[in-house]
Amino acid sequence: MTLRLTPDPGLRRLSDGRTLLGGTPYRVMRLNPPAARLVSGWFEGGAVRDLPQHRQLARRLTDLGMAHPDHGVPRLTAADVTAVVPVRDHPGGARLPHLLDAVADVVVVDDGSAVPVVGAAVRHPVPGGPAAARNSGWPLARTELVAFLDADVEPDEGWLDALLPHFEDLDVVAVAPRIRSRPGPSTLERYETERSPLDLGPLPATVRPGSRVSYVPTAALVVRVRALREAAGFDERLRYGEDVDLVWRLTAAGHTVRYEPDSVVHHQPRATWPALLRQRFGYGSSAAPLALRHPKAAAPVKASPWSLAAWAALAAGYPRTAVLTALTTAALLPRKLEPVGVPAKESLELALRGHWGVGHQLADAATRAWWPAAVPVLAATGRGRLLLAAAVARHAVDWRRQRPAVGLPSWTAARVADDLAYGAGVWWGALRHRTTAPLRADVGDWPGRDGVCRS
Repeated sequence: MTLRLTPDPGLRRLSDGRTLLGGTPYRVMRLNPPAARLVSGWFEGGAVRDLPQHRQLARRLTDLGMAHPDHGVPRLTAADVTAVVPVRDHPGGARLPHLLDAVADVVVVDDGSAVPVVGAAVRHPVPGGPAAARNSGWPLARTELVAFLDADVEPDEGWLDALLPHFEDLDVVAVAPRIRSRPGPSTLERYETERSPLDLGPLPATVRPGSRVSYVPTAALVVRVRALREAAGFDERLRYGEDVDLVWRLTAAGHTVRYEPDSVVHHQPRATWPALLRQRFGYGSSAAPLALRHPKAAAPVKASPWSLAAWAALAAGYPRTAVLTALTTAALLPRKLEPVGVPAKESLELALRGHWGVGHQLADAATRAWWPAAVPVLAATGRGRLLLAAAVARHAVDWRRQRPAVGLPSWTAARVADDLAYGAGVWWGALRHRTTAPLRADVGDWPGRDGVCRS
């Protein structure tokens, strides 16, 4: 197996390559001179030799998100893949298998459709939900891999070509393509093209909590059958979030899950705005059961106490205290990072960027997961209304940066409605499960104490 590495687009190299800054979450890695020369050679196109020390270092770079693997031509082919397609009252029925002639087999599971699906391998007399449907399908696979595909997705030609090489790494148990909303002329379709919750962006990643891509959906996902057996499949108690739960259980067990955006699958967006908002509400309702199972992974905000203290002081009307807190903690970072080759200016910039990132998280939470409590409190005072306006203004900033094919008023209204629906779902789920878990911030130095690695 030939392994090559591609540096992540956000990676920065200092001190002649001995200091690496990047990954998700953001880390600083200090390399000794031989390791730095080795990594430089890899980034220039050299292959990683099949030596334990080399493989271990390459693994660390990819696990941290500082580099991404290229395994070359894979051993597995589409003939090693069984497609599992859950269907319930879908107008297209089981048309999807005709798009997948190259795979070994297609297992269609009829999850209690009013009109039975012709050709289904399994039929549930009553709907059991996506988890139950997939659990009925994957044990029928006689191949090494299973591709879970929703009935309304349309894979691009050759979509498996970019996914299968990742399985050359035996630690990789699942790989997800990029799921893009199918474009269309309506405002809703144009909005979904930019803001679909299934579209996790154009950059590759190792999937885990705290990463650039913290979860992947099973609208399209390729998984090793042995990993599904080990995990006992999907948790059928979950109506939403069963795919997120599976991925987090796999990564917690020490397995690797990857996101590969070079593979693209298109998904049909919701037909109406009410349908879209019901979908977002449903996604929000999964936050409570997920938070009970994976508390840190599902927290709406992850921040250090110092960042929270600075923003709390600003919200309380003490801007000088906020600035002093932020600058004081920022000034301490250069002393920590100078020994690993990070200049003081870079360290200060990193610290301030971290405080700003927490502010962005708090703005997201205040108008999304926390809005039923946060919005009335903020709206009650002049200072709070300013903060609320600033939080909503981030949608205009995103609009200017992304330049979507949607006007600013429509874009802002859709973003606000999207957030309100999701947040309402979060609170409904919290009340239903009698827990505040999905509303609690994870206060600590996420993800580790100092974020410095040495090799």
